[in-house]
Amino acid sequence: MKRKRRIYLVMLVCALVISPVALANTFQFETIDSPEAMVMYASGINDLGQIVGHYMDTDLFRRGFLLDGGSFSTIGFPEISWIYASGVNDREQIVGYYLDNNLFHRGFLLDEGDFNTINFPEASWTHANGINNREQIVGNYLDSDMRLHGFLLDEGDFSIIDFPGARWTYANGINDQEQIVGNYLDSSGDYHGFLLEGGNFSPIDFPGAKCTYALGINGREQIVGYYLDGNWRFHGFLLDGDSFIAIDFPEANRTYATGINNRGQIVGYYVKTNTGFLGTPHGFIAEQVSTAPPAFSSLSKATTTWARVKAR
Repeated sequence: MKRKRRIYLVMLVCALVISPVALANTFQFETIDSPEAMVMYASGINDLGQIVGHYMDTDLFRRGFLLDGGSFSTIGFPEISWIYASGVNDREQIVGYYLDNNLFHRGFLLDEGDFNTINFPEASWTHANGINNREQIVGNYLDSDMRLHGFLLDEGDFSIIDFPGARWTYANGINDQEQIVGNYLDSSGDYHGFLLEGGNFSPIDFPGAKCTYALGINGREQIVGYYLDGNWRFHGFLLDGDSFIAIDFPEANRTYATGINNRGQIVGYYVKTNTGFLGTPHGFIAEQVSTAPPAFSSLSKATTTWARVKAR
């Protein structure tokens, strides 16, 4: 990945606070699992229905995956045991991060089999979290003072994304209109979501929630994420226009929505704690329905694909 040292600081703030009413709705769910996985996390989905995420195998290593038409492929490359796939665009370009041999976090772009490392200049570690069809990438990095900042990477140039007054900022998702969603840690130690559009920030807070995290946005400006309620339970959400809709996988103790495509398909993961003290995460795909019972399936076709490592 070509990197230039020109860096911009995003400092504009919008007074608008997104705090609409929460509504109830119905979703149809399908579970995403693999026989190779002990735990499974779905993170991103494109308009082709291709899903990326990561899982933990029986050797306790983290592996990225691509789910395409029911075919499950592991994303890996030689000498790397831990890789997390976070986002995918319609050109099948995949972003995420991995742990190098020194256990530092490094971002990556996987493009037609070529693996490109993404490192924010002089950062301790870098995560690439989302990518749009214009190949603009968002993520976050840790600086030498141990502070987290968001970034936008566009044609080799990094721009810093800092929510004004925040202690930490994460940039998680981006659509083709360059609208960016993420979350930030305020001075009181609470997390809030945000929408960044045209240099202006709008906070996102689920009504009555202790914390809100925004992770994905599509071209219809629908936003997904998750929130912590007053009983210390996590729920997914869909923000559509000025209405919040809670997303809860049936009988799950915790639900997290992480990505959404332009067809309104939502991916994420859920946990049922009857499988242990912490529970076992499983991936899911969900769609809004009017009146339909939830559907469940397990995906069992598994293959392994090793990406070529391209020297940089």
